Amino acid sequence: MSAPPPVPLSVPPAAPRASRPGSPLLGFGLDILLAACILLGLSLVCGLAWGLWRGFEVGMALAREGGGAPDAAQLGSQLGQPGALAQMLIALVSTGLAALVLYFWRRPALQAERAASHAAARRGSTWGWTLLVAAAVFAGSSLISWIGKQFGIEPVPTNLPLMEQALAHYPVFLVVFAVFLAPAYEELLFRRVLFGRLWAAGRPWLGMLLSGAAFAFIHEIPGTTGNGLPEILQLWLVYGGMGVAFAWLYRRTGTLWAAIGAHTLNNAIALTALVFFGLQ
Repeated sequence: MSAPPPVPLSVPPAAPRASRPGSPLLGFGLDILLAACILLGLSLVCGLAWGLWRGFEVGMALAREGGGAPDAAQLGSQLGQPGALAQMLIALVSTGLAALVLYFWRRPALQAERAASHAAARRGSTWGWTLLVAAAVFAGSSLISWIGKQFGIEPVPTNLPLMEQALAHYPVFLVVFAVFLAPAYEELLFRRVLFGRLWAAGRPWLGMLLSGAAFAFIHEIPGTTGNGLPEILQLWLVYGGMGVAFAWLYRRTGTLWAAIGAHTLNNAIALTALVFFGLQ
């Protein structure tokens, strides 16, 4: 049995196979469903593992202090919620593994795709486009935020409290996670797997819109914060536009490295803004 192909940071997808009308959309929907199930399942497993470990820690501490075995009420009152480090690790495991599983299972790259991607990554123009798109994403996000403020719309991103806590206690890991790891697995999932399926089927613009919508939704899920509808819509516009831009860059350059690079730059700028300006 041959070894599985390496993960591509790469690729114009292979030419679409002959298929019945509508099958690329069905495939896209199945990819979304599988990704959601894998991500949620892994999140639950990781959350359970954290709960067991935290329960052991709390139980041992209470036993030392009180001289006896703690009851369920005592344990429950002191478990709390996962901290910043635990949340980042859970996100890394759940989303990262979901991206890898979907890639190897549903959208593995062919040798020719990887070769074309590596060739594209060696072109200077690829990185010129990467810088241009990263700058456009930053400018567009800033413009949308400014317009929103004129109408009294000032959303708080779902991940802001996590970022602030991580910055205070785990700054080095936050940089590694937010600037390098998250862009890699998010681009693998949203651009290579989701967008790439519709691009390979000859429907790249639809792929940009749908994968951008999925990217926006996973970053701002309604009901998880105190944001109202206008704030959620603004965040969706920002994240969705970002997803479309990265997909366009992937198609324009022919390498996923470019999209990862632009995403990395965007996250680095956002983290720098949080450090120096507090995202105000």
